[in-house]
Amino acid sequence: MGVLPLKGAGGRVSLLRPLLLMINLEAAIDGTQAVAMVSGTVFCDQCKDGQRSLFDYPLPGIKVTITCADGEGQVTMSREETTNMFGNYFMRFDGTPDLSNCNAQVSGSGQGSNDCGATAGPAQKLRLMFRMFGMEFFGVDSLLSEPAQPMSFCPRSATPVPGPVITPTRPSAPTAPTGSPPTFRLPPLPRLPPLPPLPPLPPLPPMPPSPFLEASACSHQYWIMPEYKCYWRVLNPESKVALIFGPLAARRYGTDMTLWEGLQGRGDPYKTLMREGTTALLNSYNSLQFPYNSIGVVTHMNWALMGSTRGALITALRFIRANSGSGGVTCKLTPCK
Repeated sequence: MGVLPLKGAGGRVSLLRPLLLMINLEAAIDGTQAVAMVSGTVFCDQCKDGQRSLFDYPLPGIKVTITCADGEGQVTMSREETTNMFGNYFMRFDGTPDLSNCNAQVSGSGQGSNDCGATAGPAQKLRLMFRMFGMEFFGVDSLLSEPAQPMSFCPRSATPVPGPVITPTRPSAPTAPTGSPPTFRLPPLPRLPPLPPLPPLPPLPPMPPSPFLEASACSHQYWIMPEYKCYWRVLNPESKVALIFGPLAARRYGTDMTLWEGLQGRGDPYKTLMREGTTALLNSYNSLQFPYNSIGVVTHMNWALMGSTRGALITALRFIRANSGSGGVTCKLTPCK
């Protein structure tokens, strides 16, 4: 017969393997000898809360008494045992006694027990775990033994003791005086003196010229005159040609040439192209109806710089035609104030 592991309800009661081995050997030797076994564990209830908790531990050296009674409550059998070093106790009853009406309870402290044996916890009823080959195994829920006072580290009760209820007494309301109260009237406020007149506001500065909604085309001579310098709104005369027209212009004209210097170019197809391209770019920012928009001017400039000298000259001539106001368009610039 093999050794069978045995667990009680909730894992609280268990039989040790050596005990089962001994029982099996005795059963093998004695044949069909009947026997009843009872086992359990005693714990120290350090917090005196009447239940198992994290603060409890198995208690050795505690006496446990099993008492059986008949239907009328008369004690028919009693047996006492002391817990071992693991807090466990074992009792053996030969034959097949009726243990269905038996209880186990802590009955006292034996040798080696500590101060936790001051008070015994409630008794627990024996429960039949299983029956096999004439042998019965009973388990008992954990027995508790309590100290005289709870330990200092135990949590206090979460339910506070209600204090005495004090009912406040309301003072009696004062009696209203008889008769109407006197009437008070405030004197009239004096009239405020009139405010002094505010000084006149300074005149607003003149507004910068707004973009033309009508067609306008101005040659490069207009854009180099000081009286029209206020129309350089988007572009700055000191802006670099390489920054405005891109890497191809930087390779052709260098990185130091400004737009103002580009307007002075003449006597060379590429200088003429730069002069008229810059003029066309200025016109595109100042007239919504100029034949080229700003992106178109930059695009045609780069196409001309990638092509031949003849192509650059043709593009310059087209810019000259647009800047001169082909189709009767005139320059609408007015001198800046």
